[in-house]
Amino acid sequence: MDSYINIGKYQVAQGYHSLMTDKVLSRIGVPSNQFWEDVSTLLDELIPVNEKLLGKREQLQSRIDAWHLKNPAPFAFEDYKQMLLDIGYLIPENEDFQISTSEVDPEISTIAGPQLVVPITNPRYALNAANARWGSLYDALYGTDVIPGKKFKEFNKERANKVIE
Repeated sequence: MDSYINIGKYQVAQGYHSLMTDKVLSRIGVPSNQFWEDVSTLLDELIPVNEKLLGKREQLQSRIDAWHLKNPAPFAFEDYKQMLLDIGYLIPENEDFQISTSEVDPEISTIAGPQLVVPITNPRYALNAANARWGSLYDALYGTDVIPGKKFKEFNKERANKVIE
């Protein structure tokens, strides 16, 4: 069990304090007393905000729980959605809008990366995820024995149509 060090009105686990003070802060040139003072200031500022958010979450959860007790499954999705809107858990959709960015790394802005979880309700996301993970899904299917029939070096329209199918 870890012992604790008092830092102002807060306690920090000895192991974490040692790691930060001896290994991290010393290497990056940040005085440990300044770091812990800044952490205390941040905690003073953010703990009340966090407590307020947790209170709001508890209020929403209790209203959702009460609704489920009153409306056991199966229930009408629209009624559930309306309740979530009424309690402020969901907000109404706004009009369409556009966002633009600048100075974004190409790895984020233009290069498709592998996606592990995508919504199946949007086929484009699913296709992009498959393409990012395995290259072109079309090429992968066309070139394997998943599609029945003989493979040729030349383009085979019949095989391509089976891939699309």
